[in-house]
Amino acid sequence: MNSRIESQRCLQRIEKKLDIEKLLGAGSVPFLLRLGQHFPRLYDLLSNVYHDVEDFDQVMESLVKTLVDSYQDRPERLKKKDDQRLDDPQWFKSENMVGMACYVDLLANDLKTLKSRIPYLSELGISYLHLMPLYKSPEGDSDGGYAVSDYRTVNPALGTMDDLRDLSEALSEAGISLVLDFVFNHTSDEHEWALAARSGDPKYADFYYLFDDRSVPDAYETTLREIFPQVRRGSFTYLEDMDKWVWTTFNSFQWDLNYSNPSVFSAIASEMLYLANAGAEVLRLDALAFIWKELGTTCENRPNAHKLIQAFNCCLQIAAPAVVFKSEAIVHPDDVVKYIEPEECQLSYNPLLMALIWNSLATRKTRLLNQSLSHRFAIHPDCSWVNYARCHDDIGWTFDDGDAAAMGLNGYDHRLFLNRYYTGGFEGSFATGLGFQFNPENGDRRVCGSLASLAGLEQAIEAGDNSLVDMSVARILLIHSIILSIGGIPLLYAGDELAMLNDYSFQDDDTKKHDARWVNRPRITEEALAAAARPGTPQNRINAALRQMISLRKANAVFGTGKTRIISTGNDHLFAYQRVHPEAENLAVICNFSDHPQILDQGVLQSMGLGGRAIELISGEHVNFHSTGSLNLEPFQFQWFRTDPA
Repeated sequence: MNSRIESQRCLQRIEKKLDIEKLLGAGSVPFLLRLGQHFPRLYDLLSNVYHDVEDFDQVMESLVKTLVDSYQDRPERLKKKDDQRLDDPQWFKSENMVGMACYVDLLANDLKTLKSRIPYLSELGISYLHLMPLYKSPEGDSDGGYAVSDYRTVNPALGTMDDLRDLSEALSEAGISLVLDFVFNHTSDEHEWALAARSGDPKYADFYYLFDDRSVPDAYETTLREIFPQVRRGSFTYLEDMDKWVWTTFNSFQWDLNYSNPSVFSAIASEMLYLANAGAEVLRLDALAFIWKELGTTCENRPNAHKLIQAFNCCLQIAAPAVVFKSEAIVHPDDVVKYIEPEECQLSYNPLLMALIWNSLATRKTRLLNQSLSHRFAIHPDCSWVNYARCHDDIGWTFDDGDAAAMGLNGYDHRLFLNRYYTGGFEGSFATGLGFQFNPENGDRRVCGSLASLAGLEQAIEAGDNSLVDMSVARILLIHSIILSIGGIPLLYAGDELAMLNDYSFQDDDTKKHDARWVNRPRITEEALAAAARPGTPQNRINAALRQMISLRKANAVFGTGKTRIISTGNDHLFAYQRVHPEAENLAVICNFSDHPQILDQGVLQSMGLGGRAIELISGEHVNFHSTGSLNLEPFQFQWFRTDPA
């Protein structure tokens, strides 16, 4: 019997047993239609993952009951949003999409106060707001909230779940999509499932990977990489009270969930749909590469991980289709792209672009940037990158060693150089950053720092040198110009719009001082807002220029739907690309990554459609390339050109 017939028979039995039509009443029609449409794929995905489960139909019945209950609880305003998104499935590709990520307490103290900040966000042009984990978590160190103790309870210091629902509705009315984290690789060791496992409940013991001795963990360790080597060596933690070892990929208080148990999938699906019903329009899939364990492998990017994510996607398509997934796969570029499909993750962070922008600023060369993006930027046309220069986390150098070798670079050595450059170990560097998670065995580490400090503003201000300030301002605006124009959703981290510098206060907090990432998580203060509003300050220059670029982005459809074409300039210091739109004027962007003036010759300009008259959007200047012949760019200058029909 083929899978489709099996799935149809299974669904018929489930619908009859649950009596879904009666249970949901008049509102059952859209749910039943979507269930019928997506259940065969859901069944196929999970039956492949759980092929050895004896009573698989019972697994599916339990899952469908979860979907029914979630749909029944879904607010009417969100059901209307479901209909809107189904009519416009590529809503996230609009030129109006501009994102910001923040910790609630660092932007506005709590959820109620954050609601009062909506006018500020709207004025800036934000239409996508990612609130870093705000769930109940352990006191003290909670990995910035990524150790979740209860998905259905807001951290009491931030408010309540009702406050979150109220905020999500207010954001929606302001045209801002709420983004929440779906932390589904692990829970905190204080989650009720972990507490039950610790008390000896066999049902919940099977929710995690618990081992009686080191033999199995040692077998796994031979192929695992260490994520937080400064916190704890290896990926397992000994539990003295249980006399067992538990799998902890990240911190010892974060227990990895055991997805080989189908009950875990159903339980986490329920938590996911609860967050969808709280008003999330995007769920960021945290650490998605790690969710499937397989002996003899790195336990990252396994085929079953993809199947499980696609199955979660199916659950959303049935019960909450307004919601899309954002992939957080900070892995090799070849693996990043595998998560980006309409049936898996419609959105994805673009860690390669982030790394290569900083690489080009350090080297003043764009060879690796051009080489990599020329064949790695294109993704499924129904999906979108989320482009960012930095986030709450660290910066890792995730470029491909093959791309580096093509440029004559040794990938390992080049990463060591970049780490030194951005953490004070390279003479003449403009950057002020901190190292994160140094691995003594291979010398690997990552980099932390605010955008402004990494781009040189901290050093320039300390030196009191206006020329250095000007240069750092130019770098900062160059970074933002690419994020806003290259295609996809641009994402700012809160404080970067104010050019805030590193915040070293974390070093005085015993629960944070071991985690250098807090240096780039500044509290948004009235002083910072005032500095950005005061004419003549570098913060004001950056804030005003950023607002102008956001406004230009929203006024031109070419920044939304369209394709990006990377252009070879023949100049190692220049980065150029073209945005091609089927119904709007095309856009050409040229960026100078050098601290010296550069020239782009006429032939390259013509290849970008700039052989005649054009308008430079930033300055508003009209240019006739017939007469100028070439283009001169000042240090770290960027220009956005559109064909001038006049």
